[in-house]
Amino acid sequence: MRDVTKLLATICCGVFFGAALYISLVQHPATLETDTDFALRFFPPMYGRAAIMQASLAVVGCAAAVGAWLSGAGRCWLVAAVFLGSVVPFTLVVLMPVNDALFQGGNFSSVEVAALLIRWGYLHWARTVASGLAFISCLAGFRGAVAGIASDQTRQV
Repeated sequence: MRDVTKLLATICCGVFFGAALYISLVQHPATLETDTDFALRFFPPMYGRAAIMQASLAVVGCAAAVGAWLSGAGRCWLVAAVFLGSVVPFTLVVLMPVNDALFQGGNFSSVEVAALLIRWGYLHWARTVASGLAFISCLAGFRGAVAGIASDQTRQV
């Protein structure tokens, strides 16, 4: 069961990180290059789709990493759970006010919308970094397991 939770946590962290990195490096900068009218029309459906996927990955990945840690897989898995799990309250507390303002963007000037979009991009980088650290922690957990097996085999020879 431990191997299943480790694999599930790693997949969730990796997919979350990959999606967040794509948004931070490619999608959001491209959106900033368009006019604010397009960005305001694009943001709600983009965010709605991404939120479902990333929230699911964060919750399942965090739970799987905690499960791996509780089954004795090591501290790397707890670290992964904390980093990946932290994106949920960060999104709800820090990012949500910016999201809400962008959803009601028609009430703001073009300059204010541009400032909100730039702020959103900076805040999204926090999610990208946290999920990247979670993924690295998962990989380190696997590396530690592989190193432990290799040292056990060396002792047996």
